[in-house]
Amino acid sequence: MKILNSTHISPFGGLNFVLEEFENKKIGDLLKEYLPLLPNQCKYSWKDLLFSFWSIYFCGGDCIEDLAGNFHHHLKSNRFLKVPSPDRILDRFKELSKNKVLLKSPRGKRIHEFSMNQDLNRLNLKILTILNALSTKELTLDYDNTLIFNNKADSANTYKKEYGYCLGVGIIGNNVVYLENRNGNSNPRTLQEETLCRMFYLLDEQDIKIKAFRADSASYLYKVLCLVEQKSDYFYIKARMNAAVARAINDIQHWEKIETATETIYRGEIQYKPFIKTHRESKSKKPLKTHRLIVSKIERNDKQINLFTNEAYLYSAILTNDNQKSCDDVVYFYNQRGTIEKEFDVLKNDFGWKNLPFSKLEQNTVFMIFTAICRNLYHHIITLFSEKYKFLKANFRIKKFIFRFITVPAKWIKTSRQYKLRIYGNIHFKT
Repeated sequence: MKILNSTHISPFGGLNFVLEEFENKKIGDLLKEYLPLLPNQCKYSWKDLLFSFWSIYFCGGDCIEDLAGNFHHHLKSNRFLKVPSPDRILDRFKELSKNKVLLKSPRGKRIHEFSMNQDLNRLNLKILTILNALSTKELTLDYDNTLIFNNKADSANTYKKEYGYCLGVGIIGNNVVYLENRNGNSNPRTLQEETLCRMFYLLDEQDIKIKAFRADSASYLYKVLCLVEQKSDYFYIKARMNAAVARAINDIQHWEKIETATETIYRGEIQYKPFIKTHRESKSKKPLKTHRLIVSKIERNDKQINLFTNEAYLYSAILTNDNQKSCDDVVYFYNQRGTIEKEFDVLKNDFGWKNLPFSKLEQNTVFMIFTAICRNLYHHIITLFSEKYKFLKANFRIKKFIFRFITVPAKWIKTSRQYKLRIYGNIHFKT
């Protein structure tokens, strides 16, 4: 086999269209405005640093070392950026980190380590605003926590008996709107109302109004309920089973039978006033409101009797102030928050959350916020490009997008004093 030498051709020609869209949206100008001013003698701007970092994931990498080991040779001739080393990027990330905060819960003795970075969360919201990702009037905010297992120097033992961090994440649709890190020994319920206060503060600052708030049973707290009543029109929170909830379930008189392909479900509702004792102890002057408690139950396989209801059923209860939807519609709407688990899977496996580069909690927070921004940018890119190119769909994971769009041979050529991108392949790209 005879081999002929040729000029450099990049195998990631489709990346140029992604970076061009970043330029059209003026993401680079936004980074310069919201991130600290760099000295004049710096070789790389924030645009170079972040565009190169995000290019790792748009080219199929899974850790920051891929930039030097696998992609630098192919990206160095790109017209949209100058490629720094991974160490240069990580040094800049360290400079953006904020000292972690040590907090103590009102009734506990344990010290909790929290890592907040409001500046980067504010930047994320500004980028989402420019992308028109939050332009719809009826926004649904999902809040949840996820564990990032790791063996970093400062990680603590989680309730899953593995070391790691416990992230609090706010998501609207497919976009991460808020991220706050905490160490693994702080469970999701710990000081959650303070986390939500910081999140809603930034949303209010950007004039983002929340129509509905959804959360799991970790958010079934008196202070959280008081907060979301103020900050959203409707809330849907899974009730945590306790004696008061069990007694309310026992008082339900009418149960509707629902047959599915796999099981029989019984569904009913009752007017319920939660947290009566906690409200009394708080000495709040505001009266405690009554809400709907919508309960679904299925028969237990082991036939074990519930102590309070005297029935052998598994219960799932949703507390809501929505008096318009039917019981089935409320349950269906709440169950849609299950997509947040898919978003966590995407962030962990496609955007680097499983490969944290730093040994400190606050530095890894910076890394995870920037990768979350990359996830938001990808959602914008795949939605936009799927409208232009028939071989793309808006629900593609990034790996499929890379194989179908990014990995196209291309090189920059200069003709008539202009740089033009030459694509090698029978694919009709348009800008």
